[in-house]
Amino acid sequence: MQNKDMEKVKCLIIGGGPAGFTAAIYTSRAALSPVLYEGMEPGGQLTTTTTIENFPGYPEGVDGPAMMEDLRSQARRLGADIRAGIITGADLSSRPFRFTVDGGGEIEAEAVIVATGASAKYLGLPSELKYRGMGVSACATCDGFFYRRQDVAVVGGGDTACEEATYLASICRKVYMIVRKPFMRASQAMQERVSATENIEVLYGFNTEEVLGDEDGVTGVRVVSTDGERRTLDISGFFLAIGHHPNTELFAGQLELDAEGYIKVEAGTSRTNIEGVFAAGDVKDPHYRQAITAAGSGCIAAIDCERFLHSSK
Repeated sequence: MQNKDMEKVKCLIIGGGPAGFTAAIYTSRAALSPVLYEGMEPGGQLTTTTTIENFPGYPEGVDGPAMMEDLRSQARRLGADIRAGIITGADLSSRPFRFTVDGGGEIEAEAVIVATGASAKYLGLPSELKYRGMGVSACATCDGFFYRRQDVAVVGGGDTACEEATYLASICRKVYMIVRKPFMRASQAMQERVSATENIEVLYGFNTEEVLGDEDGVTGVRVVSTDGERRTLDISGFFLAIGHHPNTELFAGQLELDAEGYIKVEAGTSRTNIEGVFAAGDVKDPHYRQAITAAGSGCIAAIDCERFLHSSK
């Protein structure tokens, strides 16, 4: 029996990062009265970033949390109903879709935009958490500029780590690559690129023991080899490149996911395998993972959603 008290909405947006807030801005202007649940990390990964200098419209740069508050305020001003809380259950078997909120409430939506993002994988060290946003980063493209002409370290041995290291080598004085195994998992082409870059030093068979720092941020990292050798590297930037985890557990078995768990969408759109369900941002993007691309895909999802709802009347 259907719950008569169940809340019913036209458009539900799950996730409060750049993609979710942009989708909320566009769907609000389209008079879809969107309801957005911010999830476990309101503002997304950018809330762990200090100054952002590569997002258009901020000529002097902007703190990550401040930019997210700007996007949130803009969406609210246009009419979006933005709520703290987590969607803990999803039934996408038929429209309207049904969702459970962490407080025990239920909500029905005619369409949904999934913008739950992807979480960077960290090593799990207390010191790593302590200096996150103060020298510890999971995005060289986002934060590398702040360490130009300085010494930095990259953790990882895959293609992403090699890409991050070679990018950083172009602006930093010295780049250490900390590779857990005695070899890299990266493609041969990427390994050759690293080998050809003079200011990259690869430390094979080393694990990070502790990130070192003071009140101003990271000052070094202590690493230990598989045979017990310890080294302390004097660095000011510590970059994780060991992968990302898309936040798609809620939709497993319902939405079509790729081998890494990212939501598959129809090329050039935000449409998923379920009609009326759209995906935006890092949850469907294993390649770029930038605030501006997430915002752009939030716009695409909102327009796709608007067109779907109008066509299904």
